[in-house]
Amino acid sequence: MKPFPISMAVPARFPGPLPAECDVVVIGGGIIGVMSAWYLAERGLRVTLCEKGRVAGEQSSRNWGWIRQQGRDPAELPIMVESLRLWQGLAQSLRNPFGFRQTGVTYLANREDSLANYEAWLPHAQDNGVDTRLLSRRELGERLNGGADLWQGGLFTASDARAEPWSAVPALALAAAGQGVTIVEDCAVRALDLAAGRVAGVVTERGCIACPEVVLAGGAWSSLFARAHGVEIPQLSVLSSVAQTAPMPEILPGAAADDDFAFRRREDGGYTIASGSEHDFFIGPDAFRHALKYRKALKKDFLNTHYRWLAPRDYPDAWNTPRTWARAMPSPFEAIRMLNPEPNRASIARAQSAFAKAFPALGRPQVVATWAGMIDTMPDVVPVIDRAPRLPGLTLATGMSGHGFGIGPGIGRVVADLVTGRPVGHDLTRFRFSRFSDGSEIILGPSL
Repeated sequence: MKPFPISMAVPARFPGPLPAECDVVVIGGGIIGVMSAWYLAERGLRVTLCEKGRVAGEQSSRNWGWIRQQGRDPAELPIMVESLRLWQGLAQSLRNPFGFRQTGVTYLANREDSLANYEAWLPHAQDNGVDTRLLSRRELGERLNGGADLWQGGLFTASDARAEPWSAVPALALAAAGQGVTIVEDCAVRALDLAAGRVAGVVTERGCIACPEVVLAGGAWSSLFARAHGVEIPQLSVLSSVAQTAPMPEILPGAAADDDFAFRRREDGGYTIASGSEHDFFIGPDAFRHALKYRKALKKDFLNTHYRWLAPRDYPDAWNTPRTWARAMPSPFEAIRMLNPEPNRASIARAQSAFAKAFPALGRPQVVATWAGMIDTMPDVVPVIDRAPRLPGLTLATGMSGHGFGIGPGIGRVVADLVTGRPVGHDLTRFRFSRFSDGSEIILGPSL
């Protein structure tokens, strides 16, 4: 069984046609784009979602499948609590085609200082009514079926959940289409159409759509698109490598992670496993452009990052990728329809070894599939959710920093109300676009 049957070889499920006009165009068919479109349509707007490749073809189908409140940035947590409620409702109304299960998330403390960091996060859980608690070494041993005595204790949130990303987001897109969203795959948006200094529509490879509002939810491609319109988002992308194991005895029904590896029980009886902290980074022009803003993140993650000098050809920050283009000509978004990077197999092998060390009775897990995804990240590891300054009609929803799958429904609801001018119900100050230019200190989000 493949982990995600989403590739450009699969026929488009949403071929169009492209409308001549609508109320809102959403750029990007990941979970943020799909759920933004969902809630915009729910508010009675005519919505078109344009995806250059396939819905959920990039990071939205390649993530770990965690739906967690635990360890969130304090500003994200209220939205995530709402998002969990939305996931519950979606699973019930759609008859759960994506394996949503509240089986809990556990963080495993390799060191005493990790346990102290977990304890320091507990007040945020309490303030938001989240059922997170510390586990002693003994309690942790009782929860783990056959686990070695490697950890000092843990942090556990029973209400946290899991789902299968590669089936969840396409199912949500089908449901969104059922309630009136026009979704068009194989349709790259090349540029915004501007009139009198504000959004008047979009120019796509298939033609123009007139609209007064656009939501940019392009994931790893957002910064490239925005910069061509004078909106500088200091967003970079990191590569995360993941593997699927063969079916094996259940250790834990939910998900868990320590410093060395992470794992989640799958619906097929195997586990999704990955490194707990390793990632790869391709150095390109934007890496130099935004280097000073990332100095704190670089210092914190330097030893966990594998640096590569050359991004694959036509990637968003590849050296050959143009930063400007004529909107009547093919754009960088058509040069590569879907980011499908090669995984770091050494990183996956280290995760296998860490798994075997933690659960010696099971031994080294058999890997049956591997993949990688490009995670759109920000200097402070929290997203940008804001109206674009000096470009009325454009709303930014990007830089989810690897947290987008679980929080996607909540972010979609927030974006819909931001676009329509309704109260969003949450404080979005932490996510404002101007934080990178108004002299504010960059404060890293938690990475528990």
